Amino acid sequence: MSLSRKRRKELTRLRKSADELWNNQQEVLERVNALAREASRQAGVLTREEVVPKVRESYDQIVRPKVQATQELAEGVRHQVVDKVLPGIGTAVGTLMSVGDVAHDARIRAALNRVRFQKPIVVQKKGPGAGTYIGLGVALAAAVGVAYAVWQTFRADDELWVAEDEPAAATSVED
Repeated sequence: MSLSRKRRKELTRLRKSADELWNNQQEVLERVNALAREASRQAGVLTREEVVPKVRESYDQIVRPKVQATQELAEGVRHQVVDKVLPGIGTAVGTLMSVGDVAHDARIRAALNRVRFQKPIVVQKKGPGAGTYIGLGVALAAAVGVAYAVWQTFRADDELWVAEDEPAAATSVED
């Protein structure tokens, strides 16, 4: 393709202008990268000096005591189950097994055969008794206690991230 001398000069000027623009953009990008590195470094320093100590302090003052209280509650529940509920279940199973052994005894079978011919006594149940309501009340109280402990553990604390002393003036990064 043949171009006139005038067009070649215009194209040469245009190419020089594009190269100059490219070089200027590269310089701007280098400055932006340097500024971003400095901002990242400053953010790291700010995090180490300000944020991490406040998070640690908040954890030690707010979260750790609640976790310890929850662990103590769980230990108390475990103690109650191991020391009171499981022995009762063991006793009930043992009693059931002994009743099964007694049922196979020939003397008991003979006594039962004599009683079969008598008219059975029917006891009519009138409805749930006081024990049912007491049991429901205890279960409800336990559920409310556990729900309250969980709520206290996981509730949002508005003062958790609020800084007590606000900085007087923000520092700026200068080139």
